[in-house]
Amino acid sequence: MIETDILIIGAGPTGLFAVFEAGLLKLRCHIIDGLPQPGGQLTELYPKKPIFDIPGYPSVGAAELIDNLMEQIKQFEPGFTLNEVAENIEKLEDGTFIVTTNKGTQHHAKAVAIAGGLGSFEPRKPVIEGLNFYEDKGVEYFVKNPEQFRDKNIVISGGGDSALDWSIFLSDVAKSVTLVHRRNEFRGALDSVEKVQELKHQGKINLITPAEVTEIHGNEHVEAVTLSFDGGVSTQIIKTDYFIPLFGLTPKLGPIANWGLEIEKNAIKVNNALDYQTNIEGVYAIGDINTYPGKLKLILCGFHEATLMCQSVYNRINPGKKYVLKYTTVSGIDGFDGTRKEAEKAVVKAID
Repeated sequence: MIETDILIIGAGPTGLFAVFEAGLLKLRCHIIDGLPQPGGQLTELYPKKPIFDIPGYPSVGAAELIDNLMEQIKQFEPGFTLNEVAENIEKLEDGTFIVTTNKGTQHHAKAVAIAGGLGSFEPRKPVIEGLNFYEDKGVEYFVKNPEQFRDKNIVISGGGDSALDWSIFLSDVAKSVTLVHRRNEFRGALDSVEKVQELKHQGKINLITPAEVTEIHGNEHVEAVTLSFDGGVSTQIIKTDYFIPLFGLTPKLGPIANWGLEIEKNAIKVNNALDYQTNIEGVYAIGDINTYPGKLKLILCGFHEATLMCQSVYNRINPGKKYVLKYTTVSGIDGFDGTRKEAEKAVVKAID
């Protein structure tokens, strides 16, 4: 039986940052994740993808962000149960929980924080005859290693942030990039749309709208795709080495959906007015897996939710015990008196 204060389900960026915030409060954390390594979607799906909305980083690679978070929490020595899925939860009479994985590993925790991102996921695939045959033969649903497309001709299909971001990034890697979208308007960030238009004028991206990829051609590997216009009134064949349909992911909560939590559109409803607690007292949901009025699925928002969750857990574990929130520049990260006193002296000296 693994004992911990907070059991975090999900080792993505939100779950990892929760370890840091809990560590500042002297709370122990253990993390369960179904993947064989920490990082969640960032590590598994697009480790090389640049992220632009992390404070203090004009741009940071997804894998680099995870590496930095792991370095940040190393001092708090969290435990990990990897390559296992949290399957069952039992709430005991004393308000604590036992969570058992699909491999039988049991965890005893005073609070549970679900930070599972989109849960288990699979790519949304376009309806194209023979698509499955070309998977791993030129059809790719994720960009894990951009060097795979070095000096290759690629066709990307989609209208969201992933399609826009990878078109921009791969325009400096691939021999040619063609972005196909069924509408003239895109769903992604406005600055990304403007950047794609700029690269189109520079001749670095071939932008084709409105159109859809309706056929794939090739013997043992993708060699070309057919584009359809106006519902198939006219078509065009484009030679390509890779076809990358980026239509997002279909989220699935997995076993968590059977835990008695209040679910809305494959997301867990939480009380965002207080602490992101679910309808089960002591069970929280943070990051992309939760929902509430005004919810934004951003890593930054997950960090904020993790911070408030940890404060709530501290009060739950230590009822009546007053905690005075201090800036880490004053309290220090390790919380030792020596660090505090040295920091306070430095502040006083600076003021003088």
